[in-house]
Amino acid sequence: MRGVQGAADRAVQHARAWLLETEPGSRVHDVQLDPRFQHRGVDLLWELPSGEVRGIEVKGDRQATRRRYFFELISNLEKDTPGCFLYSGADLMLYVFLTQGELHALPLPRVREWFLPRAKEYALKHAFTQTGAIRYTTVGAVVPVRDVAEGVPGVITVKLKRAAPVMPGTPGAEASTTASTVSEPQAPEAPESQGPRRTGT
Repeated sequence: MRGVQGAADRAVQHARAWLLETEPGSRVHDVQLDPRFQHRGVDLLWELPSGEVRGIEVKGDRQATRRRYFFELISNLEKDTPGCFLYSGADLMLYVFLTQGELHALPLPRVREWFLPRAKEYALKHAFTQTGAIRYTTVGAVVPVRDVAEGVPGVITVKLKRAAPVMPGTPGAEASTTASTVSEPQAPEAPESQGPRRTGT
């Protein structure tokens, strides 16, 4: 569990650094533990210098060789709760491939609009997460990075310059462990494994 939380921390910090670098003078607010945003699938609020505020969903992926996204369609199969890919109100999904050192900025509404008519073309994978005595199943579509890049305008891929450590005392550092993480397989039948979800989703 500690490894998954550490991966989530790193993904959020990479996302924060990229947003601030992309728009100098902007501000990033961590709202992962804010109940007003948990059910909207929004992890960060990006306040631009113009005053515009954009919602950001962060995903961290620890797989060493994967060139595929895991789009979460069902967050908890046992409770029949929808996945964040379907319900998130975020403007951007920042998908961080931690091992490869890449950040992909996906315009989420456009990606979702492109994906839904093609959903049956992509394999579904089940992932299992153990939280204490509770074990639940997450279901997602495995979609090649190339397909999304070719089909959706506005996708940005950025090579990360260096590790983004979580600095004690930085805004949101203590709250960043709730960002979702796609982690190493936990069972042979679960090639895609989803990290702990934020509460309330």
